[in-house]
Amino acid sequence: MKPVTPDAALAAVVGSKPLPRTELTKKLWEYIKKNGLQDKKDKKQINADPALKVVFGGKAKVSMFEMTKLVSKHVV
Repeated sequence: MKPVTPDAALAAVVGSKPLPRTELTKKLWEYIKKNGLQDKKDKKQINADPALKVVFGGKAKVSMFEMTKLVSKHVV
């Protein structure tokens, strides 16, 4: 896959170097799991910390599916 470059908001979470979309998703999930951001009751929901809140357009909680859509706005 062609590498994509994260913007400043997303780079705070996954790093700033260009990487394929698959790797970007993998790094995003590593960050979510490392910081315990997956909702305990509903595993499909992601609770945003301050860095992810910027990526999620200010939303405190998003679904996995919505997350993909919101993250795609932060890559070039």
